[in-house]
Amino acid sequence: MSLSEHCIIPDWPAPANVRTLQSTRHGGVSAAPYDSFNLGSHVGDASLTVARNRMLLNTLLPSEPVWLEQVHGTAVANADMAGCRVQADACIARNRGSVCVVMTADCLPVLLCDEQGTAVGAAHAGWKGLVAGVIETTVREMVVEPHMLMAWLGPAIGPDAFEVGDEVRAEFVADNPQAEAAFLPGQPGKWFADIYALARLRLNALGVTRIYGGDRCTYREREQFFSYRRDGVTGRMGSFIWLE
Repeated sequence: MSLSEHCIIPDWPAPANVRTLQSTRHGGVSAAPYDSFNLGSHVGDASLTVARNRMLLNTLLPSEPVWLEQVHGTAVANADMAGCRVQADACIARNRGSVCVVMTADCLPVLLCDEQGTAVGAAHAGWKGLVAGVIETTVREMVVEPHMLMAWLGPAIGPDAFEVGDEVRAEFVADNPQAEAAFLPGQPGKWFADIYALARLRLNALGVTRIYGGDRCTYREREQFFSYRRDGVTGRMGSFIWLE
């Protein structure tokens, strides 16, 4: 089976010139616990093995992606100008062939494009980045009216597996009381958070209403996805978007 057959092509009505790709844990050369298509160079996997995986990936892309040094912040890189290892948690592009990517293993990847196919973006939205405004800064940097954008929510930890503390819930609710609906009580002092619902709430508040995806669980779908919360030492998947 070729690498492309192991990847997910997002199902959303993006313009024909907007290309997207979501990797899974399959199709590469990494040994356990990174088996097999680990794209993260910062998780303890052999550097040459990660390089081989990225070389395999490059057969499916028009150029080398702008690999980010993700820090759970809100900085946005520009793939049209940036080199690799930029410290940022989101990326945008307007030029053909510039590839944006974010890496995840439970955090939420958000892909964005406009209805005219002139701008694309990718955001790494773990709970810290989400509450800090990484989606909002990405949309702002795309310089497109939000109502002209659409979003695809990639594989992330599902609402029945993502347990957080009181302090996490408090941050979201303080920012928007409607966020209460995205939390269900767990053990005392703990809550099950729906990161997909929290992202949709923030996108809707911006004026982005066409939202797709958001129906997978990296934690539960062990055979398909890496999950940091499940496994601790594990690989990273990539969510890619570019203009053709």
